[in-house]
This record gives sequence, structure tokens and C-alpha cells, in this order.
Amino acid sequence: MTTKILQFLHYILFAIFMIAVMVGGNISQAHAKTTRIKDIVDIEGVRDNMLIGYGLVVGLNGSGDSLNNSPFTEQSLIAMLERLGVNVRGQNLNTGNVAAVMVTATLPPFANQGSRIDVNVSTLGDAESLQGGTLLVTPLKGADGEVYAVAQGPVNIAGYSVEGQAATFIRNIPTAGRIPEGGIVEREIDFDLKDFGEIRLALRNPDFTTARRISRAINGFLSDSVATAENSGSVKLIKPANFKGTIVDLITDVEQLPIQPDQVARVVIDERSGIIVMGADVSISTVAIAQGSLTIKITETPQVSQPNPFSAQGQTVVVPRTDIQVNSGEDVKLGVLETGVTLQDLVTGLNRLGVAPRDTITILQAIKAAGALQADIQTM
Repeated sequence: MTTKILQFLHYILFAIFMIAVMVGGNISQAHAKTTRIKDIVDIEGVRDNMLIGYGLVVGLNGSGDSLNNSPFTEQSLIAMLERLGVNVRGQNLNTGNVAAVMVTATLPPFANQGSRIDVNVSTLGDAESLQGGTLLVTPLKGADGEVYAVAQGPVNIAGYSVEGQAATFIRNIPTAGRIPEGGIVEREIDFDLKDFGEIRLALRNPDFTTARRISRAINGFLSDSVATAENSGSVKLIKPANFKGTIVDLITDVEQLPIQPDQVARVVIDERSGIIVMGADVSISTVAIAQGSLTIKITETPQVSQPNPFSAQGQTVVVPRTDIQVNSGEDVKLGVLETGVTLQDLVTGLNRLGVAPRDTITILQAIKAAGALQADIQTM
């Protein structure tokens, strides 16, 4: 009787413990943003492969290559017709319904023979549009020179062009298109993952803290020290000896584990377009800032002066009127930012003052040069 009571109490305590773990996990997840391991890592060896090919698009309504300016189009057209038993070598070809194109595609990992992939088509010559065109059979090769897929089909474009005698209107890019499922895989890439005894997880955003968190989460889930953070960009995972399943089963279980990724405080600046992107952990130390610039505004309002009606002498003249306004920024004062102010607070304040994005970029670079910006600045 005593044994049954102890077992019952053990079950009650275990249930309370599990409820506490679940509640604590929910609370921690509410305060910390987590993501699955599969969303921040790649499996080494499991990757896409780039394919490329050269082909011809036919059926264009006079918007194709001019053969005089695109000799490669004429040579390809003659070679294609000869393969079909038509001899036009030495003839004067004058058609505008053909365009030479480059065909690109991405071969996904573990693509089976006979499966279909999307292909992209882009013109090489002076074709004006691919609207209404059809891509002829085009082999797609990999980096090793082997043919892995064959593409063919009607080209879909998202742009168009309309031309008149005095005006031309072009929407989007009519010289590039796409063929959904236009490629058929002819060769598979040999990669037998199920025979692997260990794999490496490659972090998409390398970080030592994130790599360590991944290894700890995997070891805690498997109750074994099988995951090791090799560096900031990879985690080595060995299949446990007592794991009942293949390496694919192990990857499936591991990639669903939640992780709170860490990142370096960084500010990304594109000076050409004036775009600023900043991370959440960017902070600023105590620093004083003053921003002012010399602005000169010149306005020309010429006036016409005419003589009085029926006057014997006088002529109509244009009298210049110039208005010059100078703002030297004398009203600008020096402001102090205390420690703990985030970059978001700074940018918000600058936006309220009407500071232009390019001036904001200069201010951020000056704060970084002063050693008060606790983040890396990456210029694109």
C-alpha cells in the first residue's frame, strides 16, 4: 500500500514539474523571440546548383534581334535549321522574329530525374521584347559542363513596350521572362545523405553565441554530447549510437528545436540611395551632436517693362529681379545624448527635425568615428 502511495506521489510531482516546464517555456518564449534551427542553418552538402544555357526564342512579332547587328543570332539560326535538314547557308536572312537568349535555372537539392524546374530567359542581342515568344529546346549545363536539364516552352513576361512616331512607353522589362516548370531534370546529382554518420550545420549568419546555443539545444534534446560548435559558422552533429532512425530522421527532429539567435549590433548604410538599416541592439554612448549647413536660395523673378501707350520713344525690356536668402545654420545648438539612448531614439529625433537621410548617414559615421556608436557600420 505504501509503495502505491509513493508511486502516486511520484506521478503527481512529475506532472507538476512538466506543467512548470511548459509554463516557464511559454513565458520565456513570450519575452524572447525564438526561431527554428532549420530557419537559420543549412545542411552542409544540401544546396542548390546553378544551371545555364544558350538558346533561341522564336515567334516574336518583329521585336527580335536584327541579324545584321547580332551575328551570333544568325549563326545559331542557320545551325538550328541545318540540324533540321534545311540548308540556308549563304542566304540573306532578314527576319525579326528570332532572339538569342541566355537561359538560367536553379537545380534544387535531391531533384529527381523527370521533375520540373522554373527557368529564366534573358535576351543577348538588340531584341525589343520577348512577348509571344517560345523557347526552343535548350540544354542547361552545370559548372562541370554536364547537361542536367533541358528547357523549352512559351515565355511569360511581366513587361511590355508601346512605340509611336513621337513617343515610346515601356513598362517593366520586356526583354526578360520566365517559363514556369519549363525545365525537365535529365540528370540527378549523387548525394546519399542516409549513409552519413555525421553532418555539419552551417549558420547563415555566423555567430559564436548562436552556434553555442544550437549545440546546447541539440545536446539537451538528445541527452547526449553529440553536437559541437566548431566555430561561429558551423556546428558538428554526430548521429548518436542509440538513435533509432536514419540521419534524415535525426535532421527532422533537430531542425524543429527553437533557438534564440544572437547577432552583432550593425548598421547597414547604402550611400547611393540613402537607405539606413539598423539592428535592435545598437546603442549610443554619451556624445554631443550639432548639425548645421549653409543654405543659399536664389530666386529669379524677371519683370517686363514697357513704354507708355502712344509714346514717341521707348522699347520693351526685361528687368531682372533677384531674391537671395542665406541660412548659415546659426540657430543650430549643440545637443547631448546620454548613455543608453538607442539608435532608434536618435533617428526618430533626427526625422522629427527634418534631417535628410544623407545627413543622417553623415551623423552616424561621425558618431562612430567618435567612438560613441556601439555597433559596426557596413557601407554598401
